[in-house]
Amino acid sequence: DKGITMPKVPNIKVEPPGPEAKKWVAMDDEYIVKATKTAPLVFKKAEGSVIEDVDGNTYIDFYAGVGVLNVGARHPKIVAAIKDQLDQYTHVAGTDFYCRLQSKLAKRLADSAPGKNKKMVFFSNTGAESVEAAIKIAKRGTGKQVIMDFLGAFHGRTVGAMTLTASKWVQREGYTATLMPGVFHVPYAYCYRCIYKLEYPSCGMWCAKVIEDVYFENQIPPNDLAAICMEVVQGEGGYVVPPKEFVKMIYDLTRKYKCLFIDDEVQSGMGRTGKLWAVEHFDVVPDIICSAKSLGGGLPLGATIVNAKLNFDRYGRHSNTFGGVSLAHAAALAVLDVIENERLLDRATKVGKETKKRLQEMQERYDIIGDTRGVGMMNAHEFVQDRKSKAHAAKSRDKIADMAFKKGLMLLPCGKSVIRYIPSLNIPQDQLDVGLGILEDCIKYVNKNRAD
Repeated sequence: DKGITMPKVPNIKVEPPGPEAKKWVAMDDEYIVKATKTAPLVFKKAEGSVIEDVDGNTYIDFYAGVGVLNVGARHPKIVAAIKDQLDQYTHVAGTDFYCRLQSKLAKRLADSAPGKNKKMVFFSNTGAESVEAAIKIAKRGTGKQVIMDFLGAFHGRTVGAMTLTASKWVQREGYTATLMPGVFHVPYAYCYRCIYKLEYPSCGMWCAKVIEDVYFENQIPPNDLAAICMEVVQGEGGYVVPPKEFVKMIYDLTRKYKCLFIDDEVQSGMGRTGKLWAVEHFDVVPDIICSAKSLGGGLPLGATIVNAKLNFDRYGRHSNTFGGVSLAHAAALAVLDVIENERLLDRATKVGKETKKRLQEMQERYDIIGDTRGVGMMNAHEFVQDRKSKAHAAKSRDKIADMAFKKGLMLLPCGKSVIRYIPSLNIPQDQLDVGLGILEDCIKYVNKNRAD
């Protein structure tokens, strides 16, 4: 497959949404249940880091399919793998039968996970499902029922995953009476907005120490803990990167109280941070890793990678139908090949560092930017009304994203006033540079014309 020849990018022929896009947006509004919407972009084609809409406009993609396309849209090797598998069979109910692709992928993921201990894998379809599996495995494996997580966390919208989620109240409103019992949340190491009003590093990592000194003494029964679950780099909560010692201190608590460390890498994994797994930056060995999004290269696939000692004691404890879909397994094996063969971990480290430097330079020029943070190609700006109060500038953030869309750059918000920058790991340098230029033009304008 030679791929699609895409027009010049960006190239805005008609202000989006154009007339054709408006028709499809109207139909969507009429027939699709409300979920989440970012921009009125109606796809016609996508190739690499370029999107073309139904009106012929082309855009540079800085959101990678909400973190799904770490190796870009329609990578030729992934397309070839899917087509080859399509000629053989599309689906095996892998929880009931056997498939070489499933076994090969499971071994590859198990071998890739940190630590020398033997690992096993359960396949599902989504990040939320991978978290649900982790919850059940942790409870069965430890015989305990309590799980601790962090404010700002996002793990999905199914009941168990939603209970662990604590990033926005809208995700839980109307469901609080039916949430999973036995879940507690404590503050995360969000140093830019420390809930304890302390400064790092003079704080002595109080946000980690307070868990044992206060929460375990007054609220959370530590001996009942099945697991502590965390995103080692928070995603939807604002792309928050904690100090390295914070993750180590939390991990040490799990060793002391004989519970499990669940690492949610649905958004931060698959090379996004310059390591295959973000947790590799923190020198700890999780008992469970949750993966999805970019694992399937554009097809739905989740994986829960677990210490082999946590394997269920009998068949039927947990299962599904589509976790073994063979097209997705073929795509995932191709994704891992692309990451390895194109040295995308090295590129994410190098290009991510260069990109972060440019983002920091923007912060120096525009005081609407309160914080620049990230690791590898998982970067973000947090926008504020003023740097002293750090009041969120959500309207200005949204105005920047909307301006960028109209100029041909697709961005994705997160947190209360954050924009995440997550282009594919193999985005061509010229497209990255043009995209960063558009971004700065939009920030410069909104810096002078505040919306908040």
